[in-house]
Amino acid sequence: MSSENYLNHPNFGLLFRVCIVEPQQELFTTIYAQRLFFLVKSTTNGIAFEPISRSEARLLVENRLRLLRRSGSSAEYDQLRIIHERTFQ
Repeated sequence: MSSENYLNHPNFGLLFRVCIVEPQQELFTTIYAQRLFFLVKSTTNGIAFEPISRSEARLLVENRLRLLRRSGSSAEYDQLRIIHERTFQ
């Protein structure tokens, strides 16, 4: 998580990556309002956008924070914690 990543959605424009959820899955939000969230899945056929609710997105980020804390990835944990606070609180 050393750099910011963006993705262009066909209808909602520029999206900002919040975090990696699992291999081949990332959580993105709209860049300006940060109210619409998408689970973006990479497959061999391309990418798929799955809209999810704000509460689902928050749960995914909190689960990722727990995983990072357990694994000892302190730098990545600190960066994601800041993103979590800015986005959800």
